Order: sequence, then C-alpha cells, then structure tokens
Amino acid sequence: MDGLYGRSAAGVRARLERDGLGGWQDLADAETDSEGRISDWSDKRFERGLYRIRFDSDYYFVGLGLTAAYPEIIVTFRMHDETDAYQIQVMLSPYSYSTHFRIR
Repeated sequence: MDGLYGRSAAGVRARLERDGLGGWQDLADAETDSEGRISDWSDKRFERGLYRIRFDSDYYFVGLGLTAAYPEIIVTFRMHDETDAYQIQVMLSPYSYSTHFRIR
C-alpha cells in the first residue's frame, strides 16, 4: 500500500529469500500488481523456517519522482506451519513504513 497517496503500490519489486545453510537463499522475484499484491507466490508451498521479503522501495519512489529514506524494506518472518496461508502487508511512504502479518 502506498501510504503517501493512499492507493495500491503497483510496481514494487520484491524478492523472497529463505534462511538456509550458510546464509540467505533467493527463492523468487516478483513485482506487485495493480492491486499492490504479489499473487505469483500464492500457489507455492514452502517449508517451515525463517524467510524474508526484500521490497525495493527506492525503485518504486524514484519512479514517482521522489526519494526514499529507506531504499529497501526487509520483512523477516517465521513460517510455523506449511499448511497455513500467510499475508504480509507493507504500507510504504518515502520516510516511513509499517507492516502487518496475518495467517489465514
């Protein structure tokens, strides 16, 4: 969500990573759609473990002609049960961000 303009943040680049032996492993790259969602990952199954999503907020805000204080936003989370559906929401602004984590 674009907290500055109060609309969906379309076109935000994101990378999903998993904590593995020796460091973080890249799993998937995506970009938010017109509704600010990444639906490409919804059909994937992931094991229990520690994950993170890296949001490229700099790319997004430069595209709007703005500068971001946080060029990258990293949300790290633990997946407890691979049968659960996880929803991670991020509200972006040039000088702040907030996150919300939900298990469906």
